[in-house]
Amino acid sequence: MKTLPLSLALCVAFAMGHAHAEEVQVAVAANFTAPLQAIAKAFEKDTGHTVVAAYGATGQFYAQISNGAPFEVFLAADDSTPLKLENEHRTVPGSRFTYATGKLALWSATPGYVDEQGDVLKANTFRHLSIANPKTAPYGLAATQVLDKLKLTEATKSKLVEGQNITQAYQFVSTGSAELGFVALSQVYKDGKLTGGSAWRVPAQLHEPIRQDAVILDKGRDNAAAKALVDYLKGPTAAAIIRSFGYEL
Repeated sequence: MKTLPLSLALCVAFAMGHAHAEEVQVAVAANFTAPLQAIAKAFEKDTGHTVVAAYGATGQFYAQISNGAPFEVFLAADDSTPLKLENEHRTVPGSRFTYATGKLALWSATPGYVDEQGDVLKANTFRHLSIANPKTAPYGLAATQVLDKLKLTEATKSKLVEGQNITQAYQFVSTGSAELGFVALSQVYKDGKLTGGSAWRVPAQLHEPIRQDAVILDKGRDNAAAKALVDYLKGPTAAAIIRSFGYEL
């Protein structure tokens, strides 16, 4: 009986392993855009499965999922929305878990504008302060909690510029529409350093923890790629990527 050359045998094994590769539709909280893009690239290389992702506000995704959107996995920016979907029997039982704990930052595109203690916020000399919609975006809700804690809600009320999600809140600052704003640390932080501008890493005690949960939705119940992605998010490759963007696990 003839045996295949080692190189050919490895190619055959690789092809067989990817023969049943599938596609998974994922709804992803906007703050997790860059990490998920990096994770998806590694995931596709390692498993052969393909990730098709949509990015937006957690609250908006909840409405879409409730109305029958074809998402199979949901990576939320909080833990309450996936739990709510679970209680409504729209998820695969036992699939929900916390994949990251988010961090909030006060950021300006201008170097030196935001000090490391966040005193620029208390000085209140800026014209516009960008935040994500607190009704649909957990990072926006956290921003309002910080303002409440610092007793700055009334003082900054007329200066708030609301983004539909955390990506738009970031864009308002990056384009100069607002001098500074509350963004996800992951949007301005990579591999242990700020990627540009100036920022104050908001202390965790100033807002409720931003625990971000993932869950397999009912439409992904029989999709091998959905389960594979959730398992991959729990593994070392994904963990290293998630930490590199400033999240905690």
